[in-house]
Amino acid sequence: MSNSIEKVHHPLFARFYTLLSRNESAEAKAHRRELLAGLSGRVLELGAGNGANFVHYPESVCEVVAVEPEAYLREQARTEAAKAPIRVTVVDGTDARLPAGDGSFDAAVACLVLCSVPDQAKALAELRRVVRSGGELRFYEHVLSRRSGIALSQRVVDRTFWPRAFGGCHTARHPRRHRGRRLCHRRAAPRVGGSAAVRGARRHPRPRSGTPPLGTLRRRVSRIPLSGQSISP
Repeated sequence: MSNSIEKVHHPLFARFYTLLSRNESAEAKAHRRELLAGLSGRVLELGAGNGANFVHYPESVCEVVAVEPEAYLREQARTEAAKAPIRVTVVDGTDARLPAGDGSFDAAVACLVLCSVPDQAKALAELRRVVRSGGELRFYEHVLSRRSGIALSQRVVDRTFWPRAFGGCHTARHPRRHRGRRLCHRRAAPRVGGSAAVRGARRHPRPRSGTPPLGTLRRRVSRIPLSGQSISP
């Protein structure tokens, strides 16, 4: 494994995101709790940000290894780790090569991060690599709107200023495919100002003869608002 780590530096966005997450709605916090409910054993969290998830991990989790490449967010996460109800180790690293061995975790978590990774397929492949057979990936991601006008505006801002201003975030992405197969399917659900999200899980199958393709993994997905008031489709 290479020891070189790609540097990620978004100082303005990091401070803005930290302020935003400290003022999350009760609904957004509930989504985080539901995302993590039922996890156990060792968990790897990709793109932990300032550690907003840490307080929501259940006591059945014995350790979280939280990977965060942005220096300011990583230091904020270490502060939150000290307050967490379970053991959390915050480390530097990127989605391109996670600092973990093959099959060394019982589960992985991707929470509001797949919008900003350079290559979603590679990030998902890395998450799959570090999760043991029978483990699972939990994800919570904002997605492209179904409303054509809003979807168009998302694509426009993605091609202009948004990724540069907001830490590489792409509003029109959807964590749908890995190796040509769907990660999740869309389902109708409430929206928040046109912004919707998906939350779900994919299980890494126990091999029978060789490793089955990712498309055979168990799927559990819901489409949910990111925060605040629900608005009918």
